[in-house]
Amino acid sequence: MPDPRRAIPRTDALLADPRIAKATGALGRDLVKAVVVAAQQAARAGEIAPADVADAVLARLPASASSLRPVINATGVVVHTNLGRAPLSVAALDALVAAGGATDVEFDLATGDRARRGRGALAALAAAVPEAGAVHVVNNNAAALLLCALALAPGREIVVSRGELVEIGDGFRIPDLLESAGARLREVGTTNRTSARDYAAAIGPDTGFVLKVHPSNYRVSGFTSEAALGELAGFGVPLVADIGSGLLAPHPLLPDEPDAASALRAGATIVTASGDKLLGGPQAGLLFGDADVVERLRRHPAARALRVDKLTLAALEATLRGPEPPVRAALEAPVASLRDRAETLVKALGSADARVVASVAAVGGGGAPGVELPSAAVSLPARYAAALRTGEPAVAARVVKDRCLLDLRTVRPEEDAKLLEAVRRCG
Repeated sequence: MPDPRRAIPRTDALLADPRIAKATGALGRDLVKAVVVAAQQAARAGEIAPADVADAVLARLPASASSLRPVINATGVVVHTNLGRAPLSVAALDALVAAGGATDVEFDLATGDRARRGRGALAALAAAVPEAGAVHVVNNNAAALLLCALALAPGREIVVSRGELVEIGDGFRIPDLLESAGARLREVGTTNRTSARDYAAAIGPDTGFVLKVHPSNYRVSGFTSEAALGELAGFGVPLVADIGSGLLAPHPLLPDEPDAASALRAGATIVTASGDKLLGGPQAGLLFGDADVVERLRRHPAARALRVDKLTLAALEATLRGPEPPVRAALEAPVASLRDRAETLVKALGSADARVVASVAAVGGGGAPGVELPSAAVSLPARYAAALRTGEPAVAARVVKDRCLLDLRTVRPEEDAKLLEAVRRCG
């Protein structure tokens, strides 16, 4: 009997298949060849028939050359760090595509001369926070704080409350970040109570700046107190306010969340914030404040190492100038509309296993700890969670009391049809 493995198509023949050759143009020869070799090996192992190798290759080809997979966020966490934080608006996504080629990021088309890098994004950021004398953008909020330490306090002291020496995720801690810049921390107050007098007593010739950090990913309750920004603004040294979550102006749903405009009005010299949280844009560190101090930060040698690329600048400008980003839409979605969508999905599923339940969503991303957002969810048996997570499209849900909840506050309405099909495939 002839060896059936001899019938397995050769690599060159498979790569020449018009259907596979078309994919090579989009994915690259190396990636496609790796899929071809894997399908051939599956045929040698008897997992598929030799005649089915080409079809297996097509079925196994990824949608893009990137290993990142799109995920429908049904967790109820609006800014989910593990899912990439803020989903971008359509305008921001379009801006990314437009910026993918050659652009005028540092070029004045009218004069033919070099121009200020990202001037459009900076102008949009300045317009969004008119209280700022100047603005600057680096690659994340930690970088913004690091730049402040490098420019304002090298070899000097940063006065900060003991209750604000926070860990910002994945084991990174603000004290370590600041000390890596050559600054020394002057801790004041206690874990639960710090007054303006504590800061005043610590300020001296070696003070680089006073730092006020918003403890955005936890709450301390009980016998507590902290000094307000306004109480720290008259000490004759720069006051840096790390507000974290990127809220540019007050929001009625988040009354306790600090915002850039209010912090500047209270007397902050510099405000640092994230671009990919409550602002709803790309990852970026936003700096607002006194024009002379911002220029000092911008001209520091480390600013070059911390700068953002043209894609970030394009997405940031589009977020600021364009339509409401998904984060804002998710925060403000009426509960009644979420419940209507959940009922529509359950009716379409037509299964006794599916039902509509009340849910509680969260802001996430280290913002507004303790704030509960009433929501609505589709409740399914817990076994659906793993199947949805590993399906196509991938769906991230949460399991509560042995039920898989698909919280619609974090599912965009245009994703409902995909979510329905994903659930049906798991039934």
